[in-house]
Amino acid sequence: MALIRRGIHFGSYGSVDDGAAVFGRLAAAARAAEESGFDAISVPDHVHQNQVGGGPASPMFEAYTLLGALAAVTSSATLFALVSPVTMRAPGLLAKAVTTLDVVSGGRAVLGVGAGWDVAEHEAYGIGFPGLGERFDRLDEELAICRAMFTGEPATFTGKFYAVRDAYNAPRPVRGSVPVLVAGGGEKRTLDLVARYGDACNVFAGDPDSVRRKFDVLAGHCDRIGRDPAEITKTVFAFDTSDLAALAASARSLAAAGADGMIIVGPEDPAAIAPVGAVLADAFPG
Repeated sequence: MALIRRGIHFGSYGSVDDGAAVFGRLAAAARAAEESGFDAISVPDHVHQNQVGGGPASPMFEAYTLLGALAAVTSSATLFALVSPVTMRAPGLLAKAVTTLDVVSGGRAVLGVGAGWDVAEHEAYGIGFPGLGERFDRLDEELAICRAMFTGEPATFTGKFYAVRDAYNAPRPVRGSVPVLVAGGGEKRTLDLVARYGDACNVFAGDPDSVRRKFDVLAGHCDRIGRDPAEITKTVFAFDTSDLAALAASARSLAAAGADGMIIVGPEDPAAIAPVGAVLADAFPG
């Protein structure tokens, strides 16, 4: 069973800081998404809004506080950050945050992680941002620690960058563990991490041939370690939902290329959520 079939990502909270009304609008949109058949809701794990979403002066919530609040106003959708950069939190604290979300949501949390990219927000907040190779090395260790904390009691791990010793994680995840989504389509390192740690991946929704190639590379990584690639939910990430006919055609072609689901960026107009949901329900039923 696919972990995610129809996901919606609320990547921007608008450009106006009008206090509690910002969350009110998001909560209404999240409820509308759930009512429209979306089975997963994600938010950014950033401290500044990027330029596409309005720039750093625009509203941006802390991800796990926000997801906990969304857990209280939704009832069925999977909840996750798309995605938590490896640089943002110590791995043990990340595991604790996601486990807390899992418990308060009744077992609906997913851990979404990636290597990170937004150097500007790191500089603004005084957060270190090492080179790409080191970020991937850190991500490997972070995933090992999170897996250990989700499933072991207590967890102990020592690596080059991180270590935990006799780390308890109580209360425990509702389902015994928390599923992991690794985002990105890098064929050498990202998809290798998906094969070794992931329950799901998320790649950009390019043309069907390029998406099929990503999934074939993932299958190769799985074969190397003796894992069945069918265990991993394969999703694609789409930005433009303005043309429903084009979205429907793209979704169908990507499903034929091996995608189990699609995550779309939520439309600015809340009234457009239901029609987009109907398109995805047709392409990715279940």
